[in-house]
Amino acid sequence: MQQQFAGQVNVVGVASRDDLPPMRQFVTDTGVDAFPHIADVSGEIWEAFGVTSQPSLAFINDDGTVEIVIGAIGVDGLVERMTALVAS
Repeated sequence: MQQQFAGQVNVVGVASRDDLPPMRQFVTDTGVDAFPHIADVSGEIWEAFGVTSQPSLAFINDDGTVEIVIGAIGVDGLVERMTALVAS
């Protein structure tokens, strides 16, 4: 998926609700270290986007439009949403 959307979609992980060491361990354990991550220890970023639980995804279009999806969407759902972002 990273190769499919390289240069078209930026992915940033925003971890919250924990301290730095467990957040870093999660990134290592799950193998999602190919893209940048932000440690939102205070929960400020989550709050700004209205995120209340994990997993959640924020899709931000070039025009600044934000769509928040609460809950897992799977790989197919992620590819579908990313394809829509690229097409818009």
